[in-house]
Amino acid sequence: MTEIYPTKWADPSDMQYKELTIGDLTHISYYYSLRPNKSCDSSPMVSYLYKYYYNVKYFEAEDALIMSYHGSDGSVYGFIPFCDESRLDYYFKLQENYFNRILGIPLVINSADEEGVLYLQASGALENYDVIAAEDLRDYIYDGDALRTLAGRKYSKKRNHINKFLNTYRGRWYYRSLTYSDLGETLAFLNDWMRLKRMSDQGIGVNEDGVDFDPAEELDGEYRGICSLINSEEAYGCMKIGGIFIDDRLSAFSIGVDSESCSMAIIDVEKAYSDIDGLYQMINREFLLHEFPEAELVNREDDVGIEGLRKSKLSYFPCTFEHKYILKQKDFKA
Repeated sequence: MTEIYPTKWADPSDMQYKELTIGDLTHISYYYSLRPNKSCDSSPMVSYLYKYYYNVKYFEAEDALIMSYHGSDGSVYGFIPFCDESRLDYYFKLQENYFNRILGIPLVINSADEEGVLYLQASGALENYDVIAAEDLRDYIYDGDALRTLAGRKYSKKRNHINKFLNTYRGRWYYRSLTYSDLGETLAFLNDWMRLKRMSDQGIGVNEDGVDFDPAEELDGEYRGICSLINSEEAYGCMKIGGIFIDDRLSAFSIGVDSESCSMAIIDVEKAYSDIDGLYQMINREFLLHEFPEAELVNREDDVGIEGLRKSKLSYFPCTFEHKYILKQKDFKA
């Protein structure tokens, strides 16, 4: 591949990856808007949310952001760079050179977004790569108005759950946005939700390698990410968070962000007491109504291969999917 765009970062030995911190979220958000991307990873806050589970690091070039993920077994994975499409070939090749020459390993990307893959395929940049569809990692994308209104026969079951909740808790519930001042109550609810979740059987999921994994490990990583976010007053400027209170007690909350590249809400976190009928349907609807009233699309992430989660996400009737791919460099010799 011809290096069309010379920069001071042309030598991969100059690439110094850094740990992702709360303080980075605001200034790196610019890069996420530079190319079309409907994946749940199209926001820096999503990268931070799972930084503990995936050990996320990043390199900031002149006009691009390049991420890397580090497994507990010592494995390292890349990511399709966040940059203008016209420079995607160049930064993809730079990342490949870094993996090959500096790390001495082939470049593998385990969660490549559909838009980036299509562009790189058209440019010929993936001729030396196996491109493998990762169906268990596809994101569920919904029509925003449909989830806010739940109108029509297909949503009748959802409305029935909501009506049961409203009849049971009439005058006893309310929704409001959460702020840093709510930290104590938010953390108390999260800890209680985690306690109950750890007692339940979550089944087996599928990770980015297509290998079975225990979702409890990812749940613990997500928990650490949520705690880090809600404990940082600075983070509240990078996300939207809201909750439902019953009898003045927080009983459900959700965290989401606006996509940097399109009119889409990304719902990263949704926690509710599962024994309260209709509560999950309520937080789903109320969060969108109050925090994302104009979002055209809603990305509710993937189902990680868990059958129950897949059934739940399908029950909201996605209008499309954001497909993900695994990219594996072929014929690499150290």
